Amino acid sequence: MTDSITISGLNKVFASPDGGTVAAVKDVTLTIGAGQLVTLLGPSGCGKTTLLRMIAGFEEPTSGDILFGDRRMNDAPPNKRDTAMVFQSYAIFPHLDVFENVAFGLRLRKLPQAEIAARVGRVLEQTGLAGYAKRSPNQLSGGQQQRVALARCIVMEPRVLLFDEPLSNLDAKLREQMRVEIRELQQRVGITSIYVTHDQVEAMSISDEIVIMNAGRVEQVGSPNAIYARPASRFVADFIGKANFVAGTVADAATVSVAGIPVPVGGMAGLATGSGVTLVIRPEAVRIAAEPGLFSGTVTRAMFLGNHAEYLVAVEGAGDWLVDAPNPAETGLVAVGARVWLTPSPASLHVLPG
Repeated sequence: MTDSITISGLNKVFASPDGGTVAAVKDVTLTIGAGQLVTLLGPSGCGKTTLLRMIAGFEEPTSGDILFGDRRMNDAPPNKRDTAMVFQSYAIFPHLDVFENVAFGLRLRKLPQAEIAARVGRVLEQTGLAGYAKRSPNQLSGGQQQRVALARCIVMEPRVLLFDEPLSNLDAKLREQMRVEIRELQQRVGITSIYVTHDQVEAMSISDEIVIMNAGRVEQVGSPNAIYARPASRFVADFIGKANFVAGTVADAATVSVAGIPVPVGGMAGLATGSGVTLVIRPEAVRIAAEPGLFSGTVTRAMFLGNHAEYLVAVEGAGDWLVDAPNPAETGLVAVGARVWLTPSPASLHVLPG
């Protein structure tokens, strides 16, 4: 059994040392469907962890409502919310083996030994720890310890699972492996989950929906693809991945003029002809070539990054553009100083007003 979550007009104000106040979360309204994994994403200080702590019951809202299903949870203590949280630190008991770490919460509930053994065994199997039941934490890798922390939460069969930057202490390769495992496990068990991170790749790879936060407010909510391809603001476009921001003028319903060059785009509903706009151009949405294209420029930086090359190109009349080109091992690296032509893909362009 799992819950949907409804957050309505939620605010959190803290007292500041100078006697004033600081608004950490401002008028947040969200709906999270039962069984979804939703990520709260944003820079440090944007309010995502404060929002998670209010959902968990560790912080009391200044105003607004939190509902699990149809139950208002504002006044419910953390131990009455039927949630479980996976923290940055693994917080596992060093004096207990893996089995007893996972069984700890069940023993506090005074469940029968047979039920404890069955539930712990099932969860250890789900998390890939079946052969580690008798090992002590100091015999485990960082990834295995994080699995123990996750198993300890899942074995309690919570209605809501919360993650507070759980992979930040792992190295890059292990972090990539663990986010895949967390997503697959969450889908298998079907628990409504809220995941806090500042890592854009992590958010895009595991989420049903992403909530972009900035200065306590929600900037945009949507699927990873929608947020990346159609950001609602310059902040969102800049925070999710890399982007070139190019000033232009609306020429007609499907064209933007940039430095006098007509650039076809996917459409600009509601933008008047002649109005100023900003084109959001992702580096991978630009073809770089030696033969003539839409824009000409000069390569000022070339970086080989394995599966792609990243170029900085000084574009005539349109500033500096980042451009990604795939498979440089086969195509070779374009030299710094080379004259090149750039052609953006119309279907991949996004237009922001102003």
